[in-house]
Amino acid sequence: MRKGNRLIGTLGGRPTARAGIAVAVLALVAAGCSSSDAVEPASTPTPDQAAQATGDAQAPATTGEAAPPADPDALPGMPPVTDPHNIYSNAGADMLSETAAQAKPLVYVPHNDSSDVWVIDQNTFEVVGKYQLSGELQHVVPSYDMKTLYAIDDTGNHATPFDPNTGEPGATFPVIDPYNMYFTPDGASAISVAEARKELVWYDPHTWEVQDVTPTPECSGIDHADFSADGRTALFTCEFAGRVAVVDVQSHQLERVIDMPTRNTHMGPQDIKLAPDASEYFVADCDADGVWVIDGAATRVDRFIPTGQCAHGIYLSRDAERMFVTNRGEGSVSVLDAYTGEPITKWHIPGGGSPDMGGLNADGTQLWLSGRYDDAVYVLDTADGHLIKKIPVGDGPHGLAVWPQPGRYSLGHTGITR
Repeated sequence: MRKGNRLIGTLGGRPTARAGIAVAVLALVAAGCSSSDAVEPASTPTPDQAAQATGDAQAPATTGEAAPPADPDALPGMPPVTDPHNIYSNAGADMLSETAAQAKPLVYVPHNDSSDVWVIDQNTFEVVGKYQLSGELQHVVPSYDMKTLYAIDDTGNHATPFDPNTGEPGATFPVIDPYNMYFTPDGASAISVAEARKELVWYDPHTWEVQDVTPTPECSGIDHADFSADGRTALFTCEFAGRVAVVDVQSHQLERVIDMPTRNTHMGPQDIKLAPDASEYFVADCDADGVWVIDGAATRVDRFIPTGQCAHGIYLSRDAERMFVTNRGEGSVSVLDAYTGEPITKWHIPGGGSPDMGGLNADGTQLWLSGRYDDAVYVLDTADGHLIKKIPVGDGPHGLAVWPQPGRYSLGHTGITR
């Protein structure tokens, strides 16, 4: 049985998407593999909970560099793009903000099945903490201001904040169906990707009060996202619909959907990444065994790049020259040119595996990935792809976060920074 991007057992079998439930402001959904569970009311976090969850007012971290001229076409309040040829230029190797530099170098591993978060020391590869929570933990998501990490649970409808300076959790608070979570480039909203409800739930990231709800009825399996260079547009993948949803960030309106040339609806479009020069978006499609390429204006699919069985996660090297695509079904990582998508090489994990999600360490020398169906975490050398370490972890490791990350601000997921 499979729920969202979650599979129990082998890669076979067709998933059943959880049925949508009508929205009630600040309502919690007890979401499972069935749609018959009761809806329970939720309350706004107490001021103490909100303060612990969000830290201080969320503002972009600074690097001490002079700010470039503002782009009049950019999303108001978004930190300006300093290099149009590389929108990730402020997230290069070891370019840590003052806030991020205070964090311990740890890796946070959420588990779908054992409902806990394991914390691993990046230097020793030792597990230094195990925190039993509840529900089905999907991702650990860095806040926009990089002061808090959130372990999100979409069956219990909760988020648990972790302090990256100590590696320890705080008080859990309610969030509606957070399969995934993102932050708008201006820091004004947190977005819960409510996969079961086919919705985006927009929150005030300070108080965690609901701001708005965007229905996405044509985007079954709404999943991963990325934002345009000007911050005005968000693209969300629709895993069970074989398409991508295009959303206006300011109005919160669904503008259109883009169908893939082959609409895979079993494990279709999953992770998505904007090219460094913003010329195109790369969309991993597990069923297609490769990556679709959407034009930078988000209007059409231009081509397809084969990578390997069950392409899933997409990550960029610190210099933004290479793109790493995890092939979950064959235990490999394809290395592509981040600008053109041209294949460079492929790394195979010794003995196979199921590389899923993760991220690079601060200096970019290591790629950390969860082994989704092998209860392991893999650490790969980004110079040649050799396996540095395979670390046994809990049951069903999913969207792990490597922290700290370079950059001025976080867009969420497992650590998309710019």
